[in-house]
Amino acid sequence: MNTIDTKSVNAVRILAVDAVQKANSGHPGICLGAAPIAYELWAHHMNHDPEHPDWINRDRFILSAGHGSAMLYALLHLFGYGLQKEDLMNFRQLDSRTPGHPEYGHTVGVEATTGPLGAGTAMAVGMAMAEAHLSAVFNKEGYPVIDHYTYVLGGDGCMQEGINYEAFSHAGTLGLSKLIVLYDSNRITIEGNTDIAFTEDVSARMKAMGFQTLEVMDGNDLEELGKAIEAAKADKEHPSFIKVHTHIGYGSAKQDSASSHGEPLGTENVAALRKNLGWEQEEPFFVPEEIYAHCQECLKTGKKAREDWNRMFESYCSAYPEMKDLWDQYFHQDIAEKLWNDEALWKVPEKAEATRAVSGSVINRVKDLVPNLIGGSADLAPSNKTYMKDEGDFSRENYAGRNLHYGIRELCMTAELNGILLHGGLKGFCATFFVFSDYMKPMMRLASLMKLDPVYVLTHDSIGVGEDGPTHEPIEQAAMLRATPGIHLFRPADYTETAAAWYSALTSEGHPTALALSRQNLPQLAASSREGALKGAYVIADSEKHMPDAILMASGSEVSICIEAKEELAKEGIDVRVVSVPCMDLFEEQDNAYKERVLPRECRKRIAVEALSDFGWGRYVGLDGAYVTMHGFGASAPAAELFKKFGITTENVIRTVKSLI
Repeated sequence: MNTIDTKSVNAVRILAVDAVQKANSGHPGICLGAAPIAYELWAHHMNHDPEHPDWINRDRFILSAGHGSAMLYALLHLFGYGLQKEDLMNFRQLDSRTPGHPEYGHTVGVEATTGPLGAGTAMAVGMAMAEAHLSAVFNKEGYPVIDHYTYVLGGDGCMQEGINYEAFSHAGTLGLSKLIVLYDSNRITIEGNTDIAFTEDVSARMKAMGFQTLEVMDGNDLEELGKAIEAAKADKEHPSFIKVHTHIGYGSAKQDSASSHGEPLGTENVAALRKNLGWEQEEPFFVPEEIYAHCQECLKTGKKAREDWNRMFESYCSAYPEMKDLWDQYFHQDIAEKLWNDEALWKVPEKAEATRAVSGSVINRVKDLVPNLIGGSADLAPSNKTYMKDEGDFSRENYAGRNLHYGIRELCMTAELNGILLHGGLKGFCATFFVFSDYMKPMMRLASLMKLDPVYVLTHDSIGVGEDGPTHEPIEQAAMLRATPGIHLFRPADYTETAAAWYSALTSEGHPTALALSRQNLPQLAASSREGALKGAYVIADSEKHMPDAILMASGSEVSICIEAKEELAKEGIDVRVVSVPCMDLFEEQDNAYKERVLPRECRKRIAVEALSDFGWGRYVGLDGAYVTMHGFGASAPAAELFKKFGITTENVIRTVKSLI
């Protein structure tokens, strides 16, 4: 039956296949098999309006199987999101709006950057968490100003990734009923049939994790797909999982074959596909006008929903002016001046404190200044000092709570935070031990690619961890994050620098910020400077001479060691400068004149001091400098003993300076 819906599904298929064929690169298999799922959802169930793609109460759609990007671009084209036929023809080409995998912020209508399998499903959980929290904060009887669904489409590869087990377990625990997962089950991956590595009953697993489970036996049956989606929406207690049986490469000579996954079908096979689908147009990228008109007709429901919402929101603001003020704080507030001028935030305690404890104090100050701050830890809040007092715990019983309990799920935690921020309206942080940033890295990288601004609270930042030993003592993790484009890694030395790091994290836009914080107490440094810290590096203790005999560069707990070394060296007539380097990334953003004032090129005797790997310090140390750093893993012992064992001491710094001059 060649109805207009069937024709529209085939338009999605043909456009996607034509794009892949012209590029001679891409993934036609999923586009042919999953097109009915995506089309049915977009045409008949999602509230969306391409004229207002940022409407806060729109339904979200995330293509977790991001290799099917050509299908998503075909949908965006047909439904009027601004992608032209020429954009589809430029698929996977340099500077096109249709890159190989969907990129958030690059193509209008793409809700998340996806490609690493499973990432999209976990970010969708985060979006559903944000929806639940904001609805609990803002909705009033008769005024559901936040009330929408998050849909995510994934395939067999997504379902095999460990991040899905983490994220779906969390979603089921939280009862996120506005989350609907669509599983494109075609039983094929790159190496062949899924039976070679993946035979579990995925629906049974999802049911065990707290999902309503539904099944559509024929992925081409739009009516059954529609019934399943509506049944998912009707369940108000559980997230929903819809397993849809499909055929990879549907309608082509490569149907049900792994060869249809990641390579073009070939000119002859594309021609045969057109005949098999009853597609009469031989011209590539040509779509009959009736299909464009039909897609525009389908959009009327979403446009009306947005218009109705606008009227409701206007009435809501009149009825609840205090909520309108709060809404503006969540969605439109510039917090930089408020934070900068808050005296309590910058008041330095007299006693020595671990920077993790300082961070905890700062969090509990800024939570009152930034009401849309939400966050939590991977089951380490007491150690990370990330619990916000009197703000409640986010749970299925209390979505208004601001403290998130991610469980022991570092990878999923980081992806969920991405989703929370992608949703809009919230600022967020997540936390664990610095060494476990290894688990977080893939989703931190995605956050940076998407130019999001999460805050990562990473405590227990060096061999200062002590007795827990080398498994828990980060060595190379700072180098890893410093090497990742866009991430700002702060390793503050005291209260002032920690507060400055949080200020930067909460006021900067377009990049993530990671805070590496100490377990052990650190002294408050008299000359520490928030202005200097916000430049990434600054002179914290200068020499008497115009040009110092040497420059000591350090971050975090080692800054005070360098200041002590400077004082001892001065007794012997050696005059050195100490530079605190809390954030190399910010320092690199300063102009050359400032960099020269801090690290004059004429002074080539430079020493990097850090209880971490020396990797990355070379740009500042140069060929004539030296390192007081770690060159292997740590050990299990009290922290003070470890600093002595590995030479991260005042005495070793002094010896190293003398060896240079």
